[in-house]
Amino acid sequence: MKAVALTRYLAVDDPDSLQDVTLPRPLPAPRDLLVRVEAVSVNPVDAKLRAPKPQVEAQPRVLGFDAAGVVEAVGDEVTLFQPGDEVYYAGDVTRPGCNAQYQLVDERLVGPKPTTLDFAEAAALPLTTITAWELLFERMPFAFDAEGNGLSLLVVGGGGGVGSIAIQLARHAGFRVIATASRAGTDDWCRQLGAHDVIDHRQPLAPQLQALGLETVDAAINLADTDRYWDALGELLAPQGHVGLIVEPAGALRIGDPYKSKCIGIHWEFMFARPRFRTADMIRHHQILSRVGSLVEAGELRSTLTGVLGPINAANLREAHRRMESGGTIGKLALAGWE
Repeated sequence: MKAVALTRYLAVDDPDSLQDVTLPRPLPAPRDLLVRVEAVSVNPVDAKLRAPKPQVEAQPRVLGFDAAGVVEAVGDEVTLFQPGDEVYYAGDVTRPGCNAQYQLVDERLVGPKPTTLDFAEAAALPLTTITAWELLFERMPFAFDAEGNGLSLLVVGGGGGVGSIAIQLARHAGFRVIATASRAGTDDWCRQLGAHDVIDHRQPLAPQLQALGLETVDAAINLADTDRYWDALGELLAPQGHVGLIVEPAGALRIGDPYKSKCIGIHWEFMFARPRFRTADMIRHHQILSRVGSLVEAGELRSTLTGVLGPINAANLREAHRRMESGGTIGKLALAGWE
């Protein structure tokens, strides 16, 4: 099968950083689906794993953690899917990724592809959707089916992949959603997705929130830079508020006041925790993706895809990584089909 892989960890401008290779087609274990990959999208984790370091792989390593495709074969204990089913998923960081024509993935991590989306539109959703859903409704103490909850939520980094779906989920759950953005195009994007207000994260946040009539917010999710906004969010969050984080800090965080005096809940999210540690509830990924797929089909959520860079090959993946590392992308980029 065709695949895109690495053996050395290099800067994205190096043509050897990602290479076209040919690999054996894998065989499914008992709970595995063998998926014929039709489209993939890129995430910061891809660039982070590919980033330069001296390690050399003895065998080509395939990255990629967002895919949509068709079930080709199933293991003998599979009950959720059958050959021919169209699916989407984010997979497992401990196993070979989706930048290959065929990939093995545990059925408990897979959802039925929304019928109203094409493969590229579907591939843009899984990792960011699971991340946003788990952060808001499983790590933080909020309920998705709680329309009209009256709470305010600040989304730092609203135009990125996770922010683009978090805005939609939070709006559906009844939050007053305030997103941050720093460019006109990102501002418009956040509003299209359902943000009630958009403020500039390059400027002090407190005066902008005060101009909206908010001295504090009930909750915040920092999807951009944990260190940069740590002190500001501590001041802005209401007593007994909550902050959600997905980016590891560069240094030690000051966990004392005002976080302690306000009893602010601090919640970490890592989407790969369940598959990485084989938790008893890893089927939650299947359940979340199935629920979200139904919401997409009902027109209540939309794909966050903003561009398709062409077929799946090393050159196009390098370009996707380059754009993502530039920090200027909005929503998600995908690749579809094989040459």
